[in-house]
Amino acid sequence: MSTAILTGQPVPGSSLEGDLRSLGFDVRTASDAGDAETLLATVPADQRVAIVDARFVGHVHALRLGLTDPRFDAAALPGAVTVRPAARQALTRALARENSAEGGTAAVAVDSVGVADRIVTALDAEGVGLYRPELGTLVAAVPADPQARDEARRAVADVDDEAVRLRTAVKSRDGFFTTYCISPYSRYIARWCARRGLTPNQVTTASLITALIAAGCAATGTRGGFVAAGLLLLFSFVLDCTDGQLARYSLQYSTLGAWLDATFDRAKEYAYYAGLALGAARGGDDVWALALAAMVLQTCRHVVDFSFNEANHDATANTSPTAALSGKLDSVGWTVWIRRMIVLPIGERWAMIAVLTALTTPRITFYALLIGCAFAATYTTAGRVLRSLTRKAQRTDRAARALADLADTGPLAEGLARLLPGPPRGTALLSAAFGAVAVVTAAWVWGASWQVVAMAALYVGLSAEAVERSLKGPLDWLIPPFFRAAEYGTVLVLAAKAEVNGALPAAFGLVAAVAYHHYDTVYRIRGDAGAPPRWLVRAIGGHEGRTLLVTVLAALLAPTDFTVALTALAVAVALLVLFESIRFWVTAHKTGAPAVHDEGEPA
Repeated sequence: MSTAILTGQPVPGSSLEGDLRSLGFDVRTASDAGDAETLLATVPADQRVAIVDARFVGHVHALRLGLTDPRFDAAALPGAVTVRPAARQALTRALARENSAEGGTAAVAVDSVGVADRIVTALDAEGVGLYRPELGTLVAAVPADPQARDEARRAVADVDDEAVRLRTAVKSRDGFFTTYCISPYSRYIARWCARRGLTPNQVTTASLITALIAAGCAATGTRGGFVAAGLLLLFSFVLDCTDGQLARYSLQYSTLGAWLDATFDRAKEYAYYAGLALGAARGGDDVWALALAAMVLQTCRHVVDFSFNEANHDATANTSPTAALSGKLDSVGWTVWIRRMIVLPIGERWAMIAVLTALTTPRITFYALLIGCAFAATYTTAGRVLRSLTRKAQRTDRAARALADLADTGPLAEGLARLLPGPPRGTALLSAAFGAVAVVTAAWVWGASWQVVAMAALYVGLSAEAVERSLKGPLDWLIPPFFRAAEYGTVLVLAAKAEVNGALPAAFGLVAAVAYHHYDTVYRIRGDAGAPPRWLVRAIGGHEGRTLLVTVLAALLAPTDFTVALTALAVAVALLVLFESIRFWVTAHKTGAPAVHDEGEPA
């Protein structure tokens, strides 16, 4: 329960008290700052509390945006201020000062500036970060006289706040397919869910279940199954859009919800790849290598996105001619949509997969997916490289730390990095790139052999050199993607070279488990929760340790035994990373970690 303290003289005919109750507030009244301070002391410390000027006139949704958003510890709008427990002491101090001022010669007349607005001024002076929502056409005002009140009420009547609420439930930046083919009606599904008390997490779970059923239909290998799979995948995407819109519509943001939304998106897509591969196998066509290649390519695309964004998250002097050109292109409507479509965001990608599944074969579906994702990856990576080379920016320690965490370096490279003689060398990117190319090429040329093990050992050494210094170079954000490509690519090639039933599905499972760990690392960093604990990274070997282990297993074991070893390794990694990840996010949710909702890139 939250508590709202109304200050000042009640206004006859005002709906403010009822509006606040509709938002879940227990409403109390205070005549001045002294009464408000007394009432505040009676509110439990673990509750949200708001102080609202009794003269406030505005839309209910304006109050909702300003007073109920769980992502912010303190927020304000004209005539109202709210704090969560983390900012409670600052509010208490501000009220105490206002109470003291009202009793002295420095008092400000309550009739001219209400208690709530004076507290906002005091909190600003104290340096408390107050969130002020963008209201747009919504009204939030404290009229000074009856005429101004009448004008404010007419302004409220002129704007349909429910229409505004529905419109702003849609993500402000999204792909063409999502914007024009999904959001026009999914927002109404979100409102339907809100009115029936459904939560975004429930809708997210429904989307996952729908996608898993779609994967099961694809696994049947029949034309009817493929058609059903395509339709269900599209419906899963509708629900995927709905959960975010429901969160924005009802301001039901949470740490757990953001994690579920991001994690389930990856699980749905990659489970569907597996379903398509199983269905193709039933029809006599082995496309497991294509399914695994699609997952590797898509995961590496995401790592490029994540690394670039983290490297430039708080960069200073962030200027670039390439960025300026991009800004100019974004000012022209048609170029914006073309650029968003050619990067094959999740909406366009899933629509393509669904249509091709229903109308063609899994092999054609994967070929189209690989070609489209390869083009998108080339386009986005080239643009980011140009930006990085032409911008003048100082990378921060936080960015370097994030890149080091994304690198997922294990004990082998860590230990070697400490033993390397001389000062750190400025060849980090070159070392990572050469090592990745060397180990994957060796696996392609020699297959399961000790030559590949030797190249994997070289990769370990080059990985150590790549991370021995702080990753602040202009292109150092490419190092984590190179590491991902090296590890995933080596597993893919060695499994394909084994040429036994079950090797590629086992490799698919191993890459999926490791990719989950890498995605989880990203989501923790984005939520300012830090990277996974070092014990976990060391326990699963780091990227270089796993790569070396896989090459040793391939050289030592017969192909069938290698398949069993890959399966066991996949299960072991999955159990460790899932246990730690679920434990962390559930604990963070229960202990009241700051709520987040990642608008993110539409990929």
